Amino acid sequence: MTASHIQHVSTIISAKWICPVRPINTTLEDHSIIIDQDRIVDIIETKNVASLYETDQHYQLHHHIVTPGLINAHTHAAMNLFRGFADDQPLHTWLNESIWPLEKKWVTPDFVHDGTLIACAEMLKSGITTFNEMYFYPESASRAIKQSGIRANIGLFVMEYPSNYANDGEDYLMKGLEARDSWRDEALITSSLAPHAPYSVSDKTLNQVLTYANQLNLTIHMHVHETEEEIKASLAEYQMRPLERLNRLGIVSPQFMAVHSVYLNHEDLTTLSKESASVIHCPTSNLKLGSGFADIAALQKHGINVCIGTDGSASNNKQDVLHDMQLASLLTKGLTKNPAMQDAKTSLEMVTINGAKALGLEDHIGSIEKGKYADLTVFDMDHISTLPMFDPMSHLVYAASREEVSHVWVNGLLQYEEGHLTSIDIKACKDIALRWQLKLKQNI
Repeated sequence: MTASHIQHVSTIISAKWICPVRPINTTLEDHSIIIDQDRIVDIIETKNVASLYETDQHYQLHHHIVTPGLINAHTHAAMNLFRGFADDQPLHTWLNESIWPLEKKWVTPDFVHDGTLIACAEMLKSGITTFNEMYFYPESASRAIKQSGIRANIGLFVMEYPSNYANDGEDYLMKGLEARDSWRDEALITSSLAPHAPYSVSDKTLNQVLTYANQLNLTIHMHVHETEEEIKASLAEYQMRPLERLNRLGIVSPQFMAVHSVYLNHEDLTTLSKESASVIHCPTSNLKLGSGFADIAALQKHGINVCIGTDGSASNNKQDVLHDMQLASLLTKGLTKNPAMQDAKTSLEMVTINGAKALGLEDHIGSIEKGKYADLTVFDMDHISTLPMFDPMSHLVYAASREEVSHVWVNGLLQYEEGHLTSIDIKACKDIALRWQLKLKQNI
């Protein structure tokens, strides 16, 4: 081929291994990902690159695994500033006696911006390229997200209880929809409606949520069946389980994301499966709060799309979805006494393509395929803790940690490389965190 036929592209990543997720259970050796602007335009054997493509940005990754960018399907990013507060408490004590009073005292637009920025930095360093957000002051969160270069789905938070942000369900909805206008043209930000939980949102407000979701084609993101107490309270008040109530209202659908879903009976599983809803599993948070552990084997048996979330740093302490993926896999094996349950392939899907599907973004992210956005995470496996290596995909699930993350691309732009963030000043983030630490420590 003549030089005139060689295509100039933005970036070429040549790696020892690529785990593209699609096709299923595939590992490519000595292949290259060709990126032009924000898209993947080709995936070819590295030996053929020079005859087809040229670039000013060619990354030669000789000991590395490239995966789709990891997706954190549920978090409350600003709560990074509450990391380590209210540990070792059950959920409703944690909420009513610790977190909600803290939020009433401290949560402001500045708090949300600063906490979200710190979380974005941590997530990028952990290989996360997309996160699904739910918290107060979404416009402040969006400013931090835009500053960081990460991709996010921002939930428009809704509940009945008054807060510093809003007074009631209608007020939350109106303020959220207004905030959405500020990022509607942003390439990296999408939106969902995020009613807090069945016990904190009325039927009237849920009907409004559904109306707006249908009108604006938005997903719905909600805590559901997190504790046994939640279910008992619903039976007492509504004479039905929370998920049954949501389904009768029309909330459960392919656009619905049920966060936690620890306590599901056969009818609940059937409903989620029939309506093609997604479940967001938050194993560390559920275990740390003593809430229990979702029955992943039952969810998978019913064909339900399951993805992984960290939850906020007040209930997890880390924005590390890779760790949550590993924990989920091991506990599922242990609880079922079946080592074949949630195998490496399935685990990797839960933090990539399954999360993308839940967010309605599977045509754009979640796998390394031609035409998709170039959201990529790279792991350097040239460490004594990851050698020798016989199966790269297995190593990602059972041996690697976020410490092995070496590069992160979001939308074709390199956002993290060997300890350095491109768009975020880490020292400035540390200073912000320490200022809040001092402020909160002196006044709590």
